[in-house]
Amino acid sequence: MPARIVETRSRKLRVLQAETEAQSGANAAAARPRSERKPDWIRMKMPQGEVFFDLKQRVAELGLHTVCESASCPNIGECWNRQSLTIMILGGICTRSCQFCDVPTGRPLPPDPDEPEHVATMLGELGLRHTVITCVDRDDLPDGGAAHWAATIRAVKRRSPELVLEVLTGDFKGETGDVDTVLDAGPDVFAHNLETVPRLSRQVRVQASYARSYAILRHAKARGAITKTGLMLGLGEELDEVRAVLREVREIGVDILTLGQYLRPSPKHLTVARFVPPAEFDLLKAEALALGFPHVESGPMVRSSYHADGQRDIVLALRERAPG
Repeated sequence: MPARIVETRSRKLRVLQAETEAQSGANAAAARPRSERKPDWIRMKMPQGEVFFDLKQRVAELGLHTVCESASCPNIGECWNRQSLTIMILGGICTRSCQFCDVPTGRPLPPDPDEPEHVATMLGELGLRHTVITCVDRDDLPDGGAAHWAATIRAVKRRSPELVLEVLTGDFKGETGDVDTVLDAGPDVFAHNLETVPRLSRQVRVQASYARSYAILRHAKARGAITKTGLMLGLGEELDEVRAVLREVREIGVDILTLGQYLRPSPKHLTVARFVPPAEFDLLKAEALALGFPHVESGPMVRSSYHADGQRDIVLALRERAPG
């Protein structure tokens, strides 16, 4: 019998065998429901190239986590070859169990006190002009990790004062005081994703709520922050539900919007209800821009941090226009 290899890099447990199992996998794919078969416009490139592997080695040497790896992002090859990556702080284990996400759920270790300087060192060495830092949810910490966030932001800003820094945070259980701790450290963009429409939120985000997400986005905007949010499409939402969210988010004053296709990380995650065609993403982008969003990224392969490195000039322009 062929040797069995168990791989546990992510939350899903994958059992890989020799060619006999590969053949059975092919048969299973052929029997997969039509709604799960990826259309021609879903294209994921295999990571390759010297820049990609050099960056991967450096991330490992510093003991850093990236959402690119932990969440199995399909754009990792393209982004890392542009030296554009999203650092994930506060460890690699999340306290929540969102049904769309491939980041492992469990009991995390205490925050690494050296992590802020490690992140600052790496970003300084890369010489990036714009980057994104995100995190796992840390409901086990009294402040949701806000103090660690602030330490990381300040360390990065000391090391790379010209860097435009976007932070993609959790909801801090709606505690706006924790949001203030993050904002007081001086990030250039404050992002928090809604992920889906209100009707599906409890199913998709489980421990989150729309009211809390709106509250922290509204609070960050009232503090004068450049704000950003994103939605995944293809989870069963109706087009009019998406339009309603876009109107509400723009009324809050959110500046940057991302719309992308949900892709199922494993059979244990939520099923794809449909693959949204590119023309529909184009339509929603046009409608969002007409609502007044200064910048919109919309397309099947768009993720929250996709092409964020190309938004530096947009962020700087928004900062110049901000009151005060």
